[in-house]
Amino acid sequence: MLNKFYGALSQLALARSMPVSLGRTAVGTSLHRRSLYILPTREGLYYGFMLAVMLVAAVNYANGLAYALTFLLAALGMVAILHTHRNLTGLRLSAGPAPPVFAGAPARFTVIAHNDSGLARLAVDIALGGQTGRVDVPGQGIAVHEFTVPSRVRGYLQAPPVRLSTRFPLGLWRAWSRPLALSARCLVYPRPGPERALPETPSVLAGREFARNADGEDFAGLREFRHGDPMQRVAWKKVAAGKGWYTKQFAAPAGQVVWLDWDALHGLDEEERLSQLCRWVLMAEQQSLAYGLRLPGLVLTPASGAAHRDHCLERLALFQWQ
Repeated sequence: MLNKFYGALSQLALARSMPVSLGRTAVGTSLHRRSLYILPTREGLYYGFMLAVMLVAAVNYANGLAYALTFLLAALGMVAILHTHRNLTGLRLSAGPAPPVFAGAPARFTVIAHNDSGLARLAVDIALGGQTGRVDVPGQGIAVHEFTVPSRVRGYLQAPPVRLSTRFPLGLWRAWSRPLALSARCLVYPRPGPERALPETPSVLAGREFARNADGEDFAGLREFRHGDPMQRVAWKKVAAGKGWYTKQFAAPAGQVVWLDWDALHGLDEEERLSQLCRWVLMAEQQSLAYGLRLPGLVLTPASGAAHRDHCLERLALFQWQ
C-alpha cells in the first residue's frame, strides 16, 4: 500500500517538474492556476515569525492596540498572496524568431510575454538557460526579453525551458510557474574553417540557365515576380505602366562558376569538411561568384545571392544531422 502511494506521489512530482509544451501557436497558451505555485520567501517567514511574537505580546499584556496592529499586518500579508499570484495568472508566452548562427557563437532566443488584461504585471522574472531577466508587462501590452545560449555543435538548437516567477508586491511571497517548453529553435551552421583558396573549377556550364539564378552584373531579362524576391529587383517601370509585376534577372560573368565539392577535401574528417565548405561558401559569396555545392547524395546548382548562401549553409548544418 505504501509502495503504491509513494509511486503515485513520485509520478505526480515528476509530471509537475516536466516542461509544459507551448506548441507551435504559443500565443493561445496562458498560465493558469494549476501551472502556478506560491510559497513564502525568507522575508515572508521572518514576517510570520514577527507576527507570532506580536500576537503573544498582545495576549500577554491584553493590549487592544497590539491586537489591532497584529491583525492588520496579518491581513496585509494575506492580501499580498492574492496580488502575487494574480501577477502571473493569465500571462501568455510566445517565442520570437531565432536567427541562425555559426557554431561557437551565442544563439539568441526571444521570449514575449503577452498581457490580455488591463492590469499591469510588474516585476516579472523570466528565467531561461540559467539567465534571468525582469520585465514589466503593461496592461493590454507585451514585454520582450532576449536571452543568449551558447551553441557548440551544428544542427538545430532547441530553446531551453522557460520559467516565470515574481515576488510582487511586497516580497513576502514568491509565485512561479512550471517549466514551459518553447517551440523556438535556432539553426546552427558549421564553424567556418580556415581560409583556403577556392577550388579551381575550369568547367563552365553550358547556356545561361544557371546564371539567371545568380546575382551577377549582366542584365539577363525579366521573369514573373515571385514572393520573396528583393524589391530592388522589381521592374518598377512595368508596374507603373500597368503591365504586371516582373523581376529583373542578372547573369554571372562567364567562367566564374565554382564548384564546392565534398570529394575535393581528402584527408579531412566529416566535420572538418563541413567547416571548410562553410568557409568556401562565405568566400564565394563575398567575391560575388556563382557557386554550386556537391555533398554525398545532394547537388545544389550554381547560383549566388543571400538566398542561395543561406540554402547552402542550411544543407551543411543539417548534413546527416539527427
